[in-house]
Amino acid sequence: MAIRSQIAGCGSYLPDRVMSNEELARRVETSDEWISKRTGIRQRHLAAEGQVTSDLGFEAATAALAQAGLTADAVDLIVCATSTPDETFPATATRIQARLGMTRGAAFDVQAVCSGFVYGLAVADNFIRAGQAGTALVIGAETFSRILDWDDRGTCVLFGDGAGAVVLERANGAGNAADRGLLSTHIYSDGRHHDALYVDGGPSSTQSTGHLRMEGREVYRHAVVRMAEAIDTALEANGLTPGDIDWLVPHQANLRIIESMAHRLNLPQDRVVVTVDRHANTSAASIPLALSEAVADGRIREGDLVLMEAMGGGFTWGSALARW
Repeated sequence: MAIRSQIAGCGSYLPDRVMSNEELARRVETSDEWISKRTGIRQRHLAAEGQVTSDLGFEAATAALAQAGLTADAVDLIVCATSTPDETFPATATRIQARLGMTRGAAFDVQAVCSGFVYGLAVADNFIRAGQAGTALVIGAETFSRILDWDDRGTCVLFGDGAGAVVLERANGAGNAADRGLLSTHIYSDGRHHDALYVDGGPSSTQSTGHLRMEGREVYRHAVVRMAEAIDTALEANGLTPGDIDWLVPHQANLRIIESMAHRLNLPQDRVVVTVDRHANTSAASIPLALSEAVADGRIREGDLVLMEAMGGGFTWGSALARW
């Protein structure tokens, strides 16, 4: 018998405020046609004044626990993936922990930008496999609207706010690809590409939050290559082929990148979960938001093989493969 993490529940939260491309075009020199054609984005959600990342993460975590039929008392570990924490410290995860009423176990943040949720899954899965946790909450929560330069049309049109979460539970299985649960996770980074995607601030360097800066073409070029490598690694590690994949749940950064990954897997577009048109890029929240939507509407069903992949600043990238 082998120990494996099973996804017992999913949850999500999007702020009420919606900004369309048309509204954004009244703020910065752009247009709905320009944004839609290049990215596939039509709108994004923005956190309200006073609404912070832990608020979004708490709502998503509460929804995930409810779907799993659990209370916070059952949770041993919270891993929150975010690049937009409430404060420099303490960890946003601990603020969510307190609001949930969880007084046991541990809670901490991981920071891998858009790859954060995959990193969080890897960390929590390894805690469960090692016997250090039986139930874990993995949250991706972001308020990227707070670090955007709203005069930079190359970046401010791309991002939105939101949160998604999953509950992982320890389960026993035969240790093969037919078992339900996380089959494997694969994470990578290459710090040489810092200047292609970063925030020009921080407590140690400028004592200010700073704004997101990006070389879009460079990021796109690396994303297509690196995410493809992570996909291949996941399939090879489990003795599977692209034809075995039922659903691709990618990081929602750009529709052209998503379509490229689907083409590589020879997956029809109706087997790819796409939310970038309505959510924009929500960084670490994008995969759990998309996953939660596809589970809630019945697209992803028990037994389906689900592939998740992402790439973010750092550069960081990775993949996770799960049997639902």
